[in-house]
Amino acid sequence: MTALELAGPGLSAEQWEQINALAISLKPGQGLWISGYFAGLDQLARSFDGASDLGLPSGKAASVTVRQPQVRPLTILFGGETGNSSALAGALAERFRKQGLEPTVADMADYKTRRLADERDLLVITSTHGEGDPPASALGFFEFVEGRKAPKLADMRFAVLALGDSTYEHYCEAGRRLDRRLDELGAARARPLVECDVDYEDTAAGWMDAALETFAQRAGGVLGAGIAALASAGPDQPSVATFDKRNPFQATIIDNFSLTGRGSSKETRHIELSITGSGLSFEPGDALGILPRNDPALIEALLGDLSLSPDAVVTVKDCQTTLGQALSSAYEITAATPRFLDQWAKLTGSAELHALAEEPQRNARAAFLRNHHVIDIVRRFPVPGVNADALLAGLRPLQPRLYSIASSQAFAPDEVHLTISTVRYVLSGDVRLGVTSGQIAERTALDAALPVYVQPSPHFRLPSDDVPILMIGAGTGVAPYRAFLQEREAKGSSGKAWLVFGERNFHTDFLYQTEWQAWLKDGVLSRMDVAFSRDQAAKIYAQHRLSEQARDVYAWLEEGAHLYVCGDGTNLAPDVHAALVSIVQQERACGREAAAAYLGELKSQHRYHLDVY
Repeated sequence: MTALELAGPGLSAEQWEQINALAISLKPGQGLWISGYFAGLDQLARSFDGASDLGLPSGKAASVTVRQPQVRPLTILFGGETGNSSALAGALAERFRKQGLEPTVADMADYKTRRLADERDLLVITSTHGEGDPPASALGFFEFVEGRKAPKLADMRFAVLALGDSTYEHYCEAGRRLDRRLDELGAARARPLVECDVDYEDTAAGWMDAALETFAQRAGGVLGAGIAALASAGPDQPSVATFDKRNPFQATIIDNFSLTGRGSSKETRHIELSITGSGLSFEPGDALGILPRNDPALIEALLGDLSLSPDAVVTVKDCQTTLGQALSSAYEITAATPRFLDQWAKLTGSAELHALAEEPQRNARAAFLRNHHVIDIVRRFPVPGVNADALLAGLRPLQPRLYSIASSQAFAPDEVHLTISTVRYVLSGDVRLGVTSGQIAERTALDAALPVYVQPSPHFRLPSDDVPILMIGAGTGVAPYRAFLQEREAKGSSGKAWLVFGERNFHTDFLYQTEWQAWLKDGVLSRMDVAFSRDQAAKIYAQHRLSEQARDVYAWLEEGAHLYVCGDGTNLAPDVHAALVSIVQQERACGREAAAAYLGELKSQHRYHLDVY
């Protein structure tokens, strides 16, 4: 490119020389981009007070006072268990940065609640756990906001995005609670609450667009976009494959066997996957996501009941495929959802289904959905001549299943181990299987491939090597503790470790028994207490073992031990917590409120970790 012949308005000789030097070095396409970049700079400069006349005669200097426009501070707060809320918060922050703003992004688990009174613009993204509960990592934040010490927030604007699962009765309840509470505290609702089901991407994107429209300040927007583009205009970087739930790695199954013995009332399996060549990395406590496929027998039965051909052509996310393929890997066809109930009520005109869709029937609707899968509703309320598109309109996308990783990468570098309980039960007279656990137990051979990705769990991590750990788990909840001890063995850690494990029967359900015994012998595991609930008339659970050892439990906590609870969130986690409150109350000789506050302090110090489902 040759030097420019035409001098710009009001530019000094030095400025013109610099522009000419730059112009000569530009490659095709760069000049067009940089013209837009400098147009953004000019627009920004004109928005500053005292800078409306920037044209200066050549050779003269002037002092121009530039005062930055006032921008309200913006915080994006997220809470969740599976990483979806964190990913959305990061994506939203990046979009604001491209508008020239720099929002603060905070996890509810780490957020200093004293900051809440000083917030001005607050965007909240939170998931709901189980039947309307906040994420375990966000419990402290919810307790503060919903408690008596919460400040008045008259100067705040806010908007809430709620993530949930419509198969649960109290869908998106955690987000609803925060939306209500912030309003009660005097904050202005800048955007209505938006609720997302498990296929949240499109709805969340719409909420982000609305948030940007409302909260992004004009000042700095064009400049920020120009800087972002400038950063991306550097030398081409080699592409590196990143595996996630949209681009999973095909991991080969190298082992798959039952951990439970003959005569057990349940089946728990140990699965080993090869991740050689994937570049995947994980830490003890992380989870592995598996993208499942539906049971071919169930697909055949559903299509038969509907008189639909598996070869019918349908469109899924702008791509054409067959109905059979769509039902295999793209849609949930087992558990029914309110979405399917609404669609089937519309197609059948059934008064019973329409009544269940009404809000006053929430409890009846939840009970109906628990006792009816998609195929049960199709059979009970037939729709003659239904077409493939009408069926798919009521189904939601098939979601990955997450499983705690039961191995350490320091111990087995190219493998991922999982502990999976096969979900098997009878409904409407038929044996039903879990989507993923059934696939692995009955339809997946050795050397077959499973599409997988790593889901980080930053709130369920090992402390320093010398810090004691007290691990409490039942059933498959013991999986991450196997990873913990493999990691500590590989690193030669000196910290004490105590495992409290619960299952049904000693002889059939003592998962990884020989491994725990070997670690006890070698000193990697300092202590182990077990509770087998069905080996005696009166059922004994993990929380009972804790209460029996109350003095030692409290002593470990006072020594700085980290406390871990993994397993069932409906019974195990609340029962263990209640036992811990009683233990602290007894050993400290204090009231129940003070004991609960003691455990709350452990959570705020990130010493009380929950991974429940």
